[in-house]
Amino acid sequence: MSLNSILAIMATAVEGGKEYTDSISTALKAKESALSSMTFDEIIAKIVSGAIDLGIRILIAVIVFYIGKLVINKIYSIVKSIMLKHKLDKSLSTFVLSLVKITLLFILIVSVIGILGIETSSFIAIFASAGVAIGMALSGTLQNFAGGVLILFIKPYKIGDFIEFGGYQGTVKEIQIFNTVLNTVDNKSIIIPNGGLSTGTINNYSKEEYRRLEWNISISYGDDMDVARKTALDIIKSEPRIVEKYREDDKLKWETSNNDKIDNDTDDKNDEDTVDNSNSKSHKSFFKKISKSKSKIKKDIEEKKKQAQEKEIEYLRPKVDCSPTVALSSLADSSIVITIRAWTRSEFYWPVYYSINEKIYKEFPKNGLNFPFPQMDIHVTHN
Repeated sequence: MSLNSILAIMATAVEGGKEYTDSISTALKAKESALSSMTFDEIIAKIVSGAIDLGIRILIAVIVFYIGKLVINKIYSIVKSIMLKHKLDKSLSTFVLSLVKITLLFILIVSVIGILGIETSSFIAIFASAGVAIGMALSGTLQNFAGGVLILFIKPYKIGDFIEFGGYQGTVKEIQIFNTVLNTVDNKSIIIPNGGLSTGTINNYSKEEYRRLEWNISISYGDDMDVARKTALDIIKSEPRIVEKYREDDKLKWETSNNDKIDNDTDDKNDEDTVDNSNSKSHKSFFKKISKSKSKIKKDIEEKKKQAQEKEIEYLRPKVDCSPTVALSSLADSSIVITIRAWTRSEFYWPVYYSINEKIYKEFPKNGLNFPFPQMDIHVTHN
């Protein structure tokens, strides 16, 4: 849209306001002629009547405004409780709640203006004309709004994910109507417009459960490659968070250990409750079982069936060998470079990476493997 088009739209809005002003001036002239034919007592009575009518309108408008705010807060609380009950995504909940509140407040303000006796249709027409012009000027903001809606539906990331975009890395803290807020590792808040996020390239480090680690280690020419391979594999296998062969088996191992931990914590808690409430434990247990609704039980059963089906489908897929590997990757100027690759869960990536770095630094020299410094051989010949 060109600048001339925007100016034309704004001119239309101004003309609409002009017509509204002309109609007001015509009405005022008619009232002036009517007042000139009235007596003083009639004028006083008219003023008193008008003041009473205006006072009543203001009182009603104030009452409606405060009642409306209470109703809006109530609707907001109901919508929020429904979203919490159904465990909707936090990103979507924040977006919908802010949109609901803004929409209801706009409706309330228009209603209060109507109660005061101001003609709202003319204002709405003016706002609509001006809104088109403002919309053209704020096209980037509207793009950010559309981007926010798109992000919430497609879900390339969610709150809590660690992402990288436009040179910024951080954990997603909020997904707002127009922006997404990232919290960096050094606790800085980065605000990124949703428009760019919805159309750009995003690196989501939290999307997958497993990530591959890689170390490139330089050792001296003349060092035994077989010793280097054995030492590296021993270091990797000594780390329990590294995947031994298949990711599916590793996933099952961690799920089993976590379930055992939860069961032990639950048993300990139940034992404490038994000691503290020995006199009323049977009654509380009975009423607790009775109070559990059938819908909750049915939902739990369906959720367990769904998880079982997903696991069954996952284990039917062909497994990919993710065993640790060590290879000679390049012959550099003053060293040979070996590459070590292994897989681990995403949450263990950096702890495992730093731990293996330290072990390589300690164990390689013990096995006769040297880390070379950059060097150059110079041969001097005498003529």
